[in-house]
Amino acid sequence: MKNEEKKLEKELKNASILIVGGGSIGSQLAKKLLEYPIHSIRILDIDEYALFKIKKNLNDNRIRYLLGNILDKDRVYLAMKDVDIVIHTAAIKNIEISEFNPIETIEVNINGTVNLIKKSMELYPKKFLYISTDKAAEPSTLYGTTKQIGERLVSWAGSHNVKTKYGTIRFGNVFETRGNALEIWREQKNEKIPLTITEPNMERYYFHMDEAIDFILECIIKTNRGEIFVPKMKSYLIKELASKISDRHKIIGIRQGEKIKEVLITESEKENAKENKNMWIITQYKK
Repeated sequence: MKNEEKKLEKELKNASILIVGGGSIGSQLAKKLLEYPIHSIRILDIDEYALFKIKKNLNDNRIRYLLGNILDKDRVYLAMKDVDIVIHTAAIKNIEISEFNPIETIEVNINGTVNLIKKSMELYPKKFLYISTDKAAEPSTLYGTTKQIGERLVSWAGSHNVKTKYGTIRFGNVFETRGNALEIWREQKNEKIPLTITEPNMERYYFHMDEAIDFILECIIKTNRGEIFVPKMKSYLIKELASKISDRHKIIGIRQGEKIKEVLITESEKENAKENKNMWIITQYKK
């Protein structure tokens, strides 16, 4: 592990890093990266208040707060210019909101990712990492489908652009992110109402924010030609997670496209995957 940490420090020394999306993962990733001898971090987000909160919480002169939309090609170009590492976390993520807003979801999750890839092919950062989701494996929702396409685009770029190394990180859920079921349940408990559960036998993959951030840092080193890195995560029964917050539950039924159990890696993907102690590395394209 000490050897891996040395490799990471060497990779990050004097590096300029662009984090696309200043949400839960983006902001915590920025905080962790400040512990390394980096040159600067640029955080690009369309939400001015999100940038304000990051500035208030971190307040480090190595951070640049960039207001802009990933659909704006000129803004993306300026944000990425002279950057060494790009980490793309931005997306429309909420399942129901994405289903009600399909055009906007496709614009941001697919066309926004295309813009970032195109600019990386002009500007040649050393590394480009795309944060995906387990919902991209055998997708049953619009969100999952857009993220699967994003994975394919990044893998394609990795096989064609030798000047930049590309990779995808496919997560399950992170306990501490905003807008997830646990946040809703805590609010419901505070309001003294039953916790809403779609299906008691539903299972989901979860790990903690520090594990997610450490995994991203590990994958910065390993990223090469469009691989997909899948952490080995623990699967939790939703009703058991809810019971840790409250014993009062209300079953509301499965929403459109939801699965009883998500898949982190498909059986066909395992055929092209290398298994490590804490992850699978899926190779999508071969020479």
